[in-house]
Amino acid sequence: MDGRVLASALVLALAWDRWFGEPRDAWHPVAWFGRALRPIGKRLRALDSSAAFVGGALAWSTCVLLLGGLAWLLEAHVRCWPIWLAAPLLAIALKPCFAWRMLCDEVSAVDVALDSGLDAGRERLSRLVGRDVTQLDEATVRESAIESLAENLNDSLIAPLFWFAVFGLPGAVVYRVANTLDAMWGYRGAWEWAGKWSARADDVLSWLPARLTALLLLAKPSMWRALADEASTTPSPNGGWPMGAMALRLGVRLRKPGVYALNKHAASPDADDLPRALNAAKSAASAGMALAVAACLARELLA
Repeated sequence: MDGRVLASALVLALAWDRWFGEPRDAWHPVAWFGRALRPIGKRLRALDSSAAFVGGALAWSTCVLLLGGLAWLLEAHVRCWPIWLAAPLLAIALKPCFAWRMLCDEVSAVDVALDSGLDAGRERLSRLVGRDVTQLDEATVRESAIESLAENLNDSLIAPLFWFAVFGLPGAVVYRVANTLDAMWGYRGAWEWAGKWSARADDVLSWLPARLTALLLLAKPSMWRALADEASTTPSPNGGWPMGAMALRLGVRLRKPGVYALNKHAASPDADDLPRALNAAKSAASAGMALAVAACLARELLA
């Protein structure tokens, strides 16, 4: 597709996100997708390990082929339309693939809630992370919010932008489908086999974008070797990269108690560090957006 159309669609989608944020769940395609998949997930969990794994793989493949195919058909259909019509339509389809403003708003809300007390901070953090927050102290609440900001900078923005720049709308849609299925099913325990395919697929699709996110976050490229050492201490093959980059950039320790400690010899973040983390993430996001737009425009030169 014409790189100018893709670049224009991306700029419009980013502007929509900045000005309006997320629509209500009743109007959000990702929320529709999640609700539609819940009954299937419950059935998969009830199967034995082999059947659950095969069923999970088939469900993932069906969702990716169906929604990725629809995105491809839409992009192909508007290929010959004038830019003033094609770009807004693609922007409407692209916007649900990322949620940058919502992430920033939620992290800012944790910072504000902590001013009202630890319990308020814990309650607000519980909307952002899946871990048990009831035993976290004030420092660990801040650490968890900063970790979530860094990791989701990749999942909620840089990765979908990367795949959009590479493969257009189908690339962004396939990534969002895969990441959503991982968020729903990619857990240990009862989901171990039903969600294994989704978890591994998300690892593969996030591998390069996670390292790009880390590079955008790093204050100095010379810190890359130290970052690689930090990232290797986390269970995730990808999450440790943006989180470790944020820890090194801020000069703070980020922990998941009993699991890992990034930049472990540094001090815990204080009241000034959450705003600093948001500023760092916004700078990295702006750079990522500019790179994605440039990559779309470069299609004109390579065509």
